[in-house]
Amino acid sequence: MFKNKALFTLVGFLLTGMGFSAVVLSLVGARLTFLRWIDGFGALPAFVIKLLMIIVGIVIIYLSRSDFSGEEEPV
Repeated sequence: MFKNKALFTLVGFLLTGMGFSAVVLSLVGARLTFLRWIDGFGALPAFVIKLLMIIVGIVIIYLSRSDFSGEEEPV
């Protein structure tokens, strides 16, 4: 499915890491400068967007590391 698994895995980890760090930093009142525009939507939408970043990153990692060749293991 994916041609370059390492690149998609890296993108997934970066997205998950940025989302997780943004959520943790928002709990202590700090912000990542390049994600400051997300806070312009309000507190709840910004939190939901950050959670979606984490979830989408995990999904990208899972899909990039999965083997979809269609070959099943014999029973």
